[in-house]
Amino acid sequence: MAQQRRVQLSTQRPTSTVCVLGTELSLDIRGSAPKDAVAFHVQGTPGVKLYVVHETQSIKLPSSVSRWPLAAGTEVLLGMDALSKDVGDEKVRISYFTEAGGVPVGRAMLYLTCVEVSLDADTSRSGAVSRTLLDKTTWTWGPDGHGAILLVNCDRDDPTGRKPDNSDTVIRSYADLKDMSQMVLRTRGPRTIFTGHRLLLHVDYSDADKVGVFYGGNSVTLEEYKHVLGGSKLAYAVKPSRHQEESVFYVEGLAFPDVGFPGLVSFHVTLLESPEKGLLETPIFTDSVVFRVAPWIMTPNTAAPLEVFVCSVGDNEDFTAAVGALAEKAKCPLTVCPLLENRQDRWIQDEVEFGYVQAPHKTFPVVFDSPRDQGLKDFPVKRILGPDFGYVARKAPEGASSLDSFGNLEVSPPVTVRGKEYPLGRILIGTSFPRFGGRRMAKAVKDFLFAQRVQAPVELFADWLFVGHVDEFLSFVPAPDRKGFRLLLASPSACYQLLKEKQEEGFGEAAMFQGLDGVAKPTINEILANEALRKFNNYVQSCISWNRDILKRELGLAEPDIIDIPQLFRGDVATGAEAFFPDMV
Repeated sequence: MAQQRRVQLSTQRPTSTVCVLGTELSLDIRGSAPKDAVAFHVQGTPGVKLYVVHETQSIKLPSSVSRWPLAAGTEVLLGMDALSKDVGDEKVRISYFTEAGGVPVGRAMLYLTCVEVSLDADTSRSGAVSRTLLDKTTWTWGPDGHGAILLVNCDRDDPTGRKPDNSDTVIRSYADLKDMSQMVLRTRGPRTIFTGHRLLLHVDYSDADKVGVFYGGNSVTLEEYKHVLGGSKLAYAVKPSRHQEESVFYVEGLAFPDVGFPGLVSFHVTLLESPEKGLLETPIFTDSVVFRVAPWIMTPNTAAPLEVFVCSVGDNEDFTAAVGALAEKAKCPLTVCPLLENRQDRWIQDEVEFGYVQAPHKTFPVVFDSPRDQGLKDFPVKRILGPDFGYVARKAPEGASSLDSFGNLEVSPPVTVRGKEYPLGRILIGTSFPRFGGRRMAKAVKDFLFAQRVQAPVELFADWLFVGHVDEFLSFVPAPDRKGFRLLLASPSACYQLLKEKQEEGFGEAAMFQGLDGVAKPTINEILANEALRKFNNYVQSCISWNRDILKRELGLAEPDIIDIPQLFRGDVATGAEAFFPDMV
């Protein structure tokens, strides 16, 4: 349905107004009618489409009916299909008649100027801004959906900068502009009409702190790009160029979806008219476009590696060298975080998680910095944040627990669950449920993950572990069949079964941990005879089995999709379980 506006008429003097292409004007024929008038006749110039709505029927003019009753339900609508060449070059005349008919007792003249005002973005997701019949004020998900996409401009394209690009209101490079989404204001029609009317680009107050908008006018030099919307700037008066019909604005996201912010941002352009000198402007047309801020998307470990990060500490030279050799074999770049930067903190997997943001015009990786903030706390900003590599972080004001480390944050490969597709997989996090009063992931981190929506998180029971990370008992590996992957689950039951088989084959005196100093070296017979260890691992198996059922249900898995990995744990129920020998990590 076309946007419609009511226009007041007068028999005392002509009325002039603007008709925006694609809209309708509803003429107030009764408000301007002389006292004794009971009927009217309406006619317009060729560029005006006229309709009379009478007794719920819409009749296009001209018609066989020459006069219409001034009844309460009678309405005159008009539209225009072509832009005006001059101001007021199309007109409509309303003639009023009394019961006796004959000479009109009054006439109202309306002079019309047709212009185009359109605010557009890449709503078709083609990578370019174009006019479209799609509804610009709605946003739908999926490959067949529509709606413009906005990236959080959280990388650092300026090598001399210290913070992400969206932390200030300055354009420092053309690369910075390429991260932003374009929004195009089109204005066509007699240019003099825009000197008597104002065009206002504005953003809702609730969205202003989530976006920044830059405009360079007709210039292409970086210095001319100014911050015109966002923050405390809620509106910007646009002055259409005499020589260009398009004004291109660049929009950046400042915040990811989160609690209280579903990710949708609306922009509007409003055409304002001044009826008479000294009176306030009145809006006569508004066009709007909706963007969605692209979510942070986590990448599964079954995807092909792009870069490997490893920490070098005093006692892991062999490990670092082995990782380097493997990375070289995989033709994958290796980044080694040296001791001076990691400050004896080797657990880079707990400090950061890698993901990305994506829009039709641009994709770049984004590192998610955990609130654990130990020796590696400065590494993500100092070494990872950079050109086309973004950064996002969440803090834990209530104090971080071990469950806030990102060993407790994993994502499955793509799955289909009860007919619903998760093409980007589902995030897996560990919590204290079904135990009450245990450790929990920080509210800020959990809220952030759930707000991204596209990888709907699944909560698993991880508080039974001393450290409390889901990566201690599960992982995913690629597979050539079924769903394209297998879930690996730690299994004390499978380990006891394996040890029993080896005992029956005559290997009962085989000792573990040969070659390691300072640790006990129990034999298979001793492990099988240790009732306290067996009892504790029965408890561990029940915790893993609880998670097994959740994973089967929430990832749509069957038993053939799961491989049990022999694994034992030690500890007690009060302090939590630790790996008896190297586990899924």
